[in-house]
Amino acid sequence: MAKPEQLFLGLSLSDEATFANFFTQPKSANALVVSSLLNFFSDTQEHFIYLWGVSGSGVTHLLQAVCHQAQAKNLSFQYLPLRELVGYSPEELCRGLDDLELVCLDGIEAVIGRDDWERELFHLFNRMKSAQHKLIIAANAPARELPIQLADLSSRLQWGLTLHLQNMTDLEKQSALQLRAKARGLELNNEVAQYLIQHLTRDTNELFWQLQRLDNASLQEQRKLTIPFVKKVLGF
Repeated sequence: MAKPEQLFLGLSLSDEATFANFFTQPKSANALVVSSLLNFFSDTQEHFIYLWGVSGSGVTHLLQAVCHQAQAKNLSFQYLPLRELVGYSPEELCRGLDDLELVCLDGIEAVIGRDDWERELFHLFNRMKSAQHKLIIAANAPARELPIQLADLSSRLQWGLTLHLQNMTDLEKQSALQLRAKARGLELNNEVAQYLIQHLTRDTNELFWQLQRLDNASLQEQRKLTIPFVKKVLGF
């Protein structure tokens, strides 16, 4: 059984990547995505989810949130960020994964077009299905738009439930920043949050990284987050 807190190859989950820490508007398309992922373990009929969204939309966050949920349920699981593992042997990486109750593969587009990876993903899909274990594969585009060479793999990726995680609006990103700040015990008022959205890249990964920098600086200097302080820390 894979250890939930420390995955093999030195991979680990972000403590902040939880469902509680992911902002969604009630009754929005993204709220439905989150609901489907939350209910994945209780759905005895659905064993495969294809999750896609552009960079910065929160796909990685939600994949890891599902893994945290598996950890809470004491289920065996593995999260693999394929963008970081392209140089590894797919046969070695995938060996024995079908013994686990949950496998999450992130960034499948990074290995598409490679015969060895496509064949191994196809076989892994079939093994997971036979074992009736849960599999989530994530990418930055719909499966039908990926340049997949192996037709059988392309068809497999279009089985099951497809979820599209939409990019957040600026107002939603502001709320997401404030939610993340609150989880850190950090006060981030509307004025400062809006300033960050306007002056940083709109990519949520970058926004959260800069928030972490601000949190560290705030703790070190015992300062509240004000626009002058933000300018000083981020070099604006």
